[in-house]
Amino acid sequence: MTAFDFNGRHVFVAGGSSGINLGIADAFASHGASLSILGRSQDRLDAALAQLRAHGGRAEGHSADVRDAAAVSAALQRAHQQFGAIDVLVSGAAGNFLAPALGMSANGFKTVVDIDLLGSFNVLRGAHEFLRKPGALAISISASQAFVPTPFQAHVCAAKAGVDMLTRVLALEWGADGIRVNSIVPGPIEGTEGIRRLAPNDTERQRIAARVPLGRFGRVDEIAGIAMMLASPLGAYITGVVLPVDGGISLTGPRDFGAAWAATRHGS
Repeated sequence: MTAFDFNGRHVFVAGGSSGINLGIADAFASHGASLSILGRSQDRLDAALAQLRAHGGRAEGHSADVRDAAAVSAALQRAHQQFGAIDVLVSGAAGNFLAPALGMSANGFKTVVDIDLLGSFNVLRGAHEFLRKPGALAISISASQAFVPTPFQAHVCAAKAGVDMLTRVLALEWGADGIRVNSIVPGPIEGTEGIRRLAPNDTERQRIAARVPLGRFGRVDEIAGIAMMLASPLGAYITGVVLPVDGGISLTGPRDFGAAWAATRHGS
């Protein structure tokens, strides 16, 4: 058995119909896992399932909003009935937009906190009874805003800081069950919705890329590779870790998205 052989393993990915999360699901599917993905849009789920099934394995989709704990629990139960105990859980649903704190409504702040933090709690808490015990791994997809204070990102900074602390607490509480819990913190990743929102033009993209010590944006497959490493025997003794996979950009301090925010306000 190779380190990245996931035949007979069940991977559940919340937010798995697009972006980094779909990339993680696709990597596990290509290495033999059965995939359950959760998303809000049935059209996106259908397209993602076609991609995952192209690897020749099993994949099923579940439509639910991560803010709805009952709907999430029902989806997890259906996934368990289809493919058995969950070996790897990825909680990756997220929301974001650029706005200064004084230009953000309470509802706008609450929406991101509800998707990112409450949604993560609903997915992680709801999955506990369906996780393989011992032996399961839970991964939250976080962001460097959790520990790098970033202008125009007060909502995300607050939400993702909560996600990372939730990761650490659950690692302590669930370790006795043999469940490992970790966060992956992607940096600027090419071709994602996050880059489209936070770097909406070439000037902003070049400015962000220039701040990355490795000199480039990351790739989705590089995030997926870390998820597989954590799920493999190579990661068997890793829990409670918040792991930046960001080319070192979080070392350079806060990013100022002021120019990008002004561009979005003026429609350019």
